[in-house]
Amino acid sequence: MSHMLAVLAATEEELAPLFMPPLAFAGLALAVFAVLGFVVWSYRDVANRHSRKTGGTTGGSADGGHGAGH
Repeated sequence: MSHMLAVLAATEEELAPLFMPPLAFAGLALAVFAVLGFVVWSYRDVANRHSRKTGGTTGGSADGGHGAGH
């Protein structure tokens, strides 16, 4: 059993080198999340831009003019 472990340990290969340092991976992930966060933030008040959604309609129903057939 110990001979098999010695053979396995001798045949282990060195890990593949990274093409950039580990901190660069973290920085890249931070940049991607920041860009995605900006995209989400830019849509923060889209529903209020439409008068139909903010109660600007005179539908006369209690639900703000939403059709009853849905």
